[in-house]
Amino acid sequence: MTHVQPDADLEHVVAILERDGAVIVEGFADPDTLAGLRADLEPGLEAAAYSESGYDGQRTKRLSSLFQRSAHMSPVVTQPLYLGSARRLLQQPTHMWIGKVRMEVTPSIQISFTQAIRIDPGQGRQPLHRDDAMHLWRHPGPPCRLQLMLAMTDFTAANGATLVIPGSQHWDDERAPAYAEAIPAVMPAGSALLWQGGVYHGGGANTTDAPRFSLSVALDLGNLRQEENQYLAVPRETVQTLPDEVQRLLGWERCPPGLGQVETQDPMLLLEQTQQELATRPRGANPLT
Repeated sequence: MTHVQPDADLEHVVAILERDGAVIVEGFADPDTLAGLRADLEPGLEAAAYSESGYDGQRTKRLSSLFQRSAHMSPVVTQPLYLGSARRLLQQPTHMWIGKVRMEVTPSIQISFTQAIRIDPGQGRQPLHRDDAMHLWRHPGPPCRLQLMLAMTDFTAANGATLVIPGSQHWDDERAPAYAEAIPAVMPAGSALLWQGGVYHGGGANTTDAPRFSLSVALDLGNLRQEENQYLAVPRETVQTLPDEVQRLLGWERCPPGLGQVETQDPMLLLEQTQQELATRPRGANPLT
């Protein structure tokens, strides 16, 4: 798998993602962010129960609602290579006709999924899968998701590094994955694996005596339902403390041409006004509502 540094050229990273479907960014998170995330999330993971299903891992602990649990998530989701690549890959213009007017529309992107993951000793390999299967996405075709796995501890082939089949986003839906085709995303703590939703992957087996700790975030097209309901996972009071860009990524934005509106308005306005105030506010132009 190709490794790049955090100052790599965005066009180069996008080209790798288009070719291989996955890339590792070393030094993705700075030491302070990494330490803050560990301090915020490790107690919750320690208290969490193991998963009951074999798919999620019966020696694996998972913790969601990460933007509610840690104030250190914003630098992760806005890291330039991650957010920039997601915008380039996912926000592709399309068009529609409104009467005799041909309109070009570019969808937004949104945070769909957040999860901290601890793979403990004795956990076996996870079944290989595509994360965009959540939306019943068909392949080959344009991507709908770009996901990251941030290594909070070193990822090794022995401790459960994520297994990835490079290039598998190009496969059709009849070809099944095999472990023999997968390679482990070996990387030091603070690095991140970025991969398209159509790439086959899965957690590796942890044959060591120490846990493997990571967190994952997925950015999806704004016209798809979020995998994790961010409106319930992150209270409005917490959203109001976050940067404007992160508020919008959490779904507090109208996806063109008009998805997610409140009183036909951009939901960002609801962070500062009441719904009654929105209802009496002059409407913006929207030909579809």
